[in-house]
Amino acid sequence: MSRGSRGRLLAAALAVALAGFGHAVAEPADAGLDAHGQMQDPALQARFERIAKELRCLQCQNESIADSNADLARDLRRQVREMLVAGKSDDAIFKFMTDRYGEFVRFAPPLSPKTALIWGAPFFMLLLGGAIVYRVVRQRSRMPLDE
Repeated sequence: MSRGSRGRLLAAALAVALAGFGHAVAEPADAGLDAHGQMQDPALQARFERIAKELRCLQCQNESIADSNADLARDLRRQVREMLVAGKSDDAIFKFMTDRYGEFVRFAPPLSPKTALIWGAPFFMLLLGGAIVYRVVRQRSRMPLDE
């Protein structure tokens, strides 16, 4: 075998290997999807869309995985779809995602001791601001008027 033909053979083998790798990374067509990429069961599709809107793309950070085109978002959508097809509940899916990626993956994390400060801070600041305004107004009302 000549040197040129070996090079072409290696290049062809590499092209086949890379084509196979790219094909293996793509989302499986037989995962309960129709021709438009939606799940065949409308109830599962509705659950998928709701869950995908509630999960944050960790790469984009201000988009849901439903709106993001990042590779990570595609992978998370694939995982959610596979868990739905496997019969997992919404709570189980959210638990899996938060266990793996932390509370930040949820746009609206549930109320827990860890998140109580985040949820309570706006109300606390509103009460604090109201108390400050009340005290300032009360002190100014006791001051004598200038003539």
